[in-house]
Amino acid sequence: MKLDHIAIVRLSALGDIVNSTIVLQFIHQKYPDIKIDWITEEVFAPLLDEHPFIYKVHTINLKKIKKEKSFSLLKKTVSKLKNLPKYDLIIDMQGLLKSALVSRFIGKKIHGYDKNSAREKLSSLFYASASNIPYDISVIKRNVLLMNDALDLHIDDTMIENKLPILPSYKKLSFTQDDYCVFVIGASWESKIYPKERVAEICKDLPCKIYIVWGNEKEKSDAEFIMANIQNTEVTPKLNLKELSSLIAHAKLVIGNDTGPTHMAWAYNIPSITLFGPTNERMIFPTVKNIAIHSNSLVDIFHINKNDFSIKNIVPQNIINKAKELLQ
Repeated sequence: MKLDHIAIVRLSALGDIVNSTIVLQFIHQKYPDIKIDWITEEVFAPLLDEHPFIYKVHTINLKKIKKEKSFSLLKKTVSKLKNLPKYDLIIDMQGLLKSALVSRFIGKKIHGYDKNSAREKLSSLFYASASNIPYDISVIKRNVLLMNDALDLHIDDTMIENKLPILPSYKKLSFTQDDYCVFVIGASWESKIYPKERVAEICKDLPCKIYIVWGNEKEKSDAEFIMANIQNTEVTPKLNLKELSSLIAHAKLVIGNDTGPTHMAWAYNIPSITLFGPTNERMIFPTVKNIAIHSNSLVDIFHINKNDFSIKNIVPQNIINKAKELLQ
């Protein structure tokens, strides 16, 4: 298969984009001269625009189009997509109707998930070729298996476990101390958030400086509550994506909910503990130093219950014990 220039479509969200970048180093191992473009939502571009294996990042703003109901912006976006290069192959790693439509505006040579594998079955109608990959397996394995089919790669579990850091590296932030830990206290759903009182209990018993990451005003308030009660904690300033990446990349340990910043630890090969309640460890690729601790909920990945607040039942001492093991 001769491939000079390909496009990857993965529009959102932060954690999903992080988990998709695993494929880039393996593509370049087999096709060292290939050009890889990446199409994403504008807000996530800073995470990718300095990636050594990405030739060019192309951005769109579907959220703005939806919010403003702007036909002129939609028309401009479609025109932009249609004027992108003529790729040898377009790979839709998202499997949604919106990502399939974006791919189709770019070109016709599209590979994606088949109707039994895609998150939204209709997306498969837009593909020239498709892979059958179980939806309920690790999302990282799904990404890898899709790319194996699309590009005749042979990425296996051992290669994933021994991966190089999959995101760009940045200098250590000036406000951070040496040998620090990070606690990611937020998430996209309330039911994925571990209670701040229990976070404080964990931080109190850990032998390191702990930076509390927040993403909105509610999370900032929770972070300030923790800092007011626990001496070894500090609330970070508001961080952009590159600063967040740097904070995670230089940490000794990251603890957090099932959300993008926590997944960054795995991307940088940093020890991590991900806490699960209404979701499960399908969202990560567990390793010896990247572990999952979950509630006793029986999660049905096909019917996620966003009202499942069982994460609050995870015993703090279990997290403390695992954290101390990883810090040794």
